[in-house]
Amino acid sequence: MTKPVVLLAEELSPATIEALGPDFEVRRCDGANRDELLPALAEGVEAVLIRSATKMDAEAIAAAPGLKVIARAGVGLDNVDVPAATKAGVMVVNAPTSNITSAAELAVGLLLASARNIAPANQALKGGTWARKQYGGVEVLDKKVGVVGFGRIGQLVAERLKGFGVEILAYDPYVSAQRAGQLGARLVTLDELLAEADFITIHLPKTPETLGLIGEEALRKVKPGVHIVNAARGGIIDEAALATAIAEGRVAGAGIDVFASEPCTDSPLFEHESVVVTPHLGASTDEAQEKAGVAVARSVRLALSGDLVPDAVNVSGGAVAEEVRPGIDLVEKLGRIFTAIAGAVPVQLDVDVRGEITEHDVSVWGLSALKGLFTDVTSTPVTYVNAPLLAEERGVETRLLTDPVSEDYRNITTLRGTLADGRQLAVSGTLTGPKMVQKLVGIDGLDLEIPISEHMAFYRYADRPGVIGTIGGLLGEAGVNIAGMQVARDDEQGQALVALTLDSAVPADLAEQVMSQVGVDQFRIVELD
Repeated sequence: MTKPVVLLAEELSPATIEALGPDFEVRRCDGANRDELLPALAEGVEAVLIRSATKMDAEAIAAAPGLKVIARAGVGLDNVDVPAATKAGVMVVNAPTSNITSAAELAVGLLLASARNIAPANQALKGGTWARKQYGGVEVLDKKVGVVGFGRIGQLVAERLKGFGVEILAYDPYVSAQRAGQLGARLVTLDELLAEADFITIHLPKTPETLGLIGEEALRKVKPGVHIVNAARGGIIDEAALATAIAEGRVAGAGIDVFASEPCTDSPLFEHESVVVTPHLGASTDEAQEKAGVAVARSVRLALSGDLVPDAVNVSGGAVAEEVRPGIDLVEKLGRIFTAIAGAVPVQLDVDVRGEITEHDVSVWGLSALKGLFTDVTSTPVTYVNAPLLAEERGVETRLLTDPVSEDYRNITTLRGTLADGRQLAVSGTLTGPKMVQKLVGIDGLDLEIPISEHMAFYRYADRPGVIGTIGGLLGEAGVNIAGMQVARDDEQGQALVALTLDSAVPADLAEQVMSQVGVDQFRIVELD
């Protein structure tokens, strides 16, 4: 059996390879070299693992028609075209927590190095100058430290600095004063932080809103003698404006690990002894690299096994409870059955979930339903990534409805949709028994209970004798054996619905033959291979 191909476009830790396991063919290339990367991607690659040097832009994504996952062994995604990946149905995963400790520790190190002039003193001494008086510094004790961005890394920095006896000021529009207080910080506005802080450390993501946030205007508001640290993202601090503020004496010093353009070997900040700089070392520890590689390797394993990776950056949802996970595949199959029976995609779809399962977050089932709806009606490979995009492009509106009360089953999920021509269809399913058997239990309010199988057929007809036997004969002549059958009808003289599970696929022309010879109103084939 052919193994899925995983391409390592950059050097990753041995633990990464170990985490992937033996189920994949691992290839390597120099991802920074486009002439090497693009041909390598074209050779059946299903997942590519990168760090920061490899650019997975639209061109690279297009070069890999079989690509399913881009895994960035790190936090930032500046080198990945996420919209292009989403459109192509390619999942993008990263390791958002792998380097948080390393980044926090570096920020603290830069702050202390700036406060005590460690870098210039080291350089002077190695150059033969004993300059004790020239490189005196300031204590951190009893100072105010302003943390700009109070997310996971900002909180870790605050936690470590509290041991130095400082007061923590926090600025973050998405953090409540109560939450900041629980962590020993005082939540303030940015202007308040700039005016009060003796040290400022930046821990914001790079966004259009944060780009240049600490620029000329902000640096005119800082407390004289402030030290500024940026170990987050380049461009948040205006480097030229900071260099000017240092030259004018408004800022005493800085510790900078990231730059607007990287690699950076020339910056106005380099002219000042009071600035300690490092070449983007925030994640450059053995521990962070190993954590990042192992985390994305596990995500790749999940994705290539067809499982949902709910924390992928371009997949809507969130953490999925273990109780919810078995229903993901069921709901996807219900979506495929819906489309097969309807012969079209609905314009409005309700995903109606009832029963005790609603104690958990089942929002991922809405995503599964969309994936199922489109799987068999588009030539584009449908994934958890691009299913919402396909729905948006086709004007499909979806709602998730939940109710803890389920009268007939412990849990039941119904996909209820309205088609463009006004027709309505409802398909219901559930999981039964200790083995969580997937069963179809209703179509348009008609009760059924039949295991969902790889090969199925459904037909409606005006109830009368002989129809079932005739269709059975036609299937037999075509070499198709009936494994199971359920008949449902609304009344004795009304319409009947027959659901069949089959041992093999139904020939495509058989549906037309049944329709013409037997006179059924509808004959639909469902192939769930």
